[in-house]
Amino acid sequence: MKKWSALLAVVLTASLALSACGSKTEAPKDGAAGANKTAAAKTVRLGIFKNVTHAPGYVALEQGLFKKYWGENVKIEVTPFDNGSDFSTALATDQIDLGFVGPGPSTNQFLKSKNFRVISGSNNGGAVVVAGKDSGINSVKDLVGKTVAIPTKGSTNEISLRLLLKQNNLNVTTDKSGVQLIARAPADTLVAMRQKEIDATLIPEPWGTQMEQEGIGKVIVPWDQVPPNNGNYPLTILVAGDKFLKDNRELAKGAIQANADAIDFIKKNPDKAYELINNQLKALSGKGMDTALIKAAISHLNLTTDVSKEAIEEMARVSIEAGYIKDVKKEELDLSKFLDLSLLNEVKQGK
Repeated sequence: MKKWSALLAVVLTASLALSACGSKTEAPKDGAAGANKTAAAKTVRLGIFKNVTHAPGYVALEQGLFKKYWGENVKIEVTPFDNGSDFSTALATDQIDLGFVGPGPSTNQFLKSKNFRVISGSNNGGAVVVAGKDSGINSVKDLVGKTVAIPTKGSTNEISLRLLLKQNNLNVTTDKSGVQLIARAPADTLVAMRQKEIDATLIPEPWGTQMEQEGIGKVIVPWDQVPPNNGNYPLTILVAGDKFLKDNRELAKGAIQANADAIDFIKKNPDKAYELINNQLKALSGKGMDTALIKAAISHLNLTTDVSKEAIEEMARVSIEAGYIKDVKKEELDLSKFLDLSLLNEVKQGK
């Protein structure tokens, strides 16, 4: 009996060893970053706006750059958004894993939920102030008593507008004594400008250029004069949920690298990039855009992975003043945990 027991133990041990070998997941052989982490993942939920200012994300999707760094076995589920508030809520409630958004609404949401982080920059600037052609508005000071549209309340664009008004000693009010703000999606703002329902707008490109080309509006503040930092402020950043970062560190690094590669591609191959961007616009919004408009918009962007913590903090203080961030005093504002650029630094160092 002892011999049979010993023999049975050997057979069971060998069987378990063979079973373990047979269930091992093969690592991708395409050079994807973090093979073991990638192999364990099934779906990555990516959020992005239906706007040209998210061009690096578009090119990364079109060029298969996320697949390159994540591996072919990872399914990418793309969710398009019209505004940063909806995006940030989706990220905070685990409806998406990571994606591209503006710092305004994402900062507001972070201070409530504290469960996601900025991991890279993508684009700085790209918004302009446009006044109606027959509005009589030729400068920011002429906005007194006028109605100005912004994409959504608490958006990065609204924060820039409030800074611009403050620089010109103007106030946001609900009557004609100051500047009245209304929220309109960019496409609706275009229609409102055509119908002269608004006097001006601070809007991301290419909508401003389109208004100018149609002859219904004129740019009174170009993108490189919009605060903070004269256009060199984060307008599109790459953010990721804490849970995703904890469980998929290498996937997050892959997303950062895909974004960086896309920025490099756009700069080196602009004509090809316009086509790729248009393809994604069609896919996400159901409607393409004239190449000339895309070209004009890209020329008004500063595509970069860098992120200015100072600029984001300045915009956050404006959000506190406007009442979008509650229960936080300006002097107590702490965004040190909102920005986690450690992965970006690793990517830059080739780690």
